[in-house]
Amino acid sequence: MENESRKDIRRILKTFGIKADEAMVAHLARNPEIGELKIRIVLEDLTDYGDKSPNKDLGFTMVDKVQR
Repeated sequence: MENESRKDIRRILKTFGIKADEAMVAHLARNPEIGELKIRIVLEDLTDYGDKSPNKDLGFTMVDKVQR
């Protein structure tokens, strides 16, 4: 994999991690009665491949919980 691709992936994941952390912390603060936050994170490829779709779809789903 090219170095630029890795840099882009790391940049996207870093930004997502920071934004997701801020969103979950704020959500928990606005909802103090929640004892456990159940979350789903989905990675979905939105690329327009035209008539030539990839051999295997890019997709990843993770379900987990955040304890208060």
